[in-house]
Amino acid sequence: MGFGVFIHRLDSIYDDSPAERYQFPAQYLRRVEACVGDWIIYYEPSKVAETRGYFAIARVQQVIPDPGTSGMYLALVEPGSYLDFASPVPFNGVTGPVERGVLNEQGRISGRAQSAVRPISADDFSRIVELGFAEGAPLLPRLDDDVQSPHFDEEQTPFRFDQQRDRVSLTVSRVLRDRVFRRIVLRAYDERCAITGLKLINGKGRAEVAAAHIRPVEASGPDIISNGIALSGTAHWMFDRGLISLADDLEILISRQTNDLEGVRSIINKTGRALEPRRISDRPHPYFLRRHRDHCFKQ
Repeated sequence: MGFGVFIHRLDSIYDDSPAERYQFPAQYLRRVEACVGDWIIYYEPSKVAETRGYFAIARVQQVIPDPGTSGMYLALVEPGSYLDFASPVPFNGVTGPVERGVLNEQGRISGRAQSAVRPISADDFSRIVELGFAEGAPLLPRLDDDVQSPHFDEEQTPFRFDQQRDRVSLTVSRVLRDRVFRRIVLRAYDERCAITGLKLINGKGRAEVAAAHIRPVEASGPDIISNGIALSGTAHWMFDRGLISLADDLEILISRQTNDLEGVRSIINKTGRALEPRRISDRPHPYFLRRHRDHCFKQ
């Protein structure tokens, strides 16, 4: 087993879905197989406009031949292991590349940096992951009275370097997942409720909007941004109880079982559509929206 870096871009010609699978040609088979059972970091190359750099982690569960494309393979991601970074990590840090393994003996960036799949050292992996989940970002802390100050101690130990095993042991707790999910969803929606359009900030500087899962965590809903939407308290309550839902084109659907139809219409966006993130990959995925309509929405 070993850590790796997988290059992924939104406009890729490959059949990738980072939280589920990574498609690759035979030339990378050995490198990907070396990552089975271990963690990889997803990287968006610098040539991509507004690149995110290193943007997520996942664990490779197994590698299989692609049943739909001859000569191609799929790295299947362990369900529930994918997690976006709270803050994407740029390729270059203050003192040069954060992934130091791409440097040659002369200290210059080598051809390894262009490889779509490449191994990464435990030190480089640990450095990038710690930067990706760094504390202090304004959207992460929850300052409500009913939520304890973020001191995790034994409950959350995200990163520990084990000298005997010579690798990083990663524990991603539910607490960390909730905090990261909140950050990436609120950032995508500019802290606005997608249903009402309101952007309210309380006296402590915290956005009064929640990061809601479209497919709930209890129903194996993943912590990926396309399964999330920013909702104010009332909109969140109605969404969870099936009084409102969204069509694939983000038209806001109102249940006929709503007792105050005009009242609901008065608070939703005048366009009748939910706000959507600027990045296409951040928008609610039709798969999750359909599931909400089929299993939660009250027609």
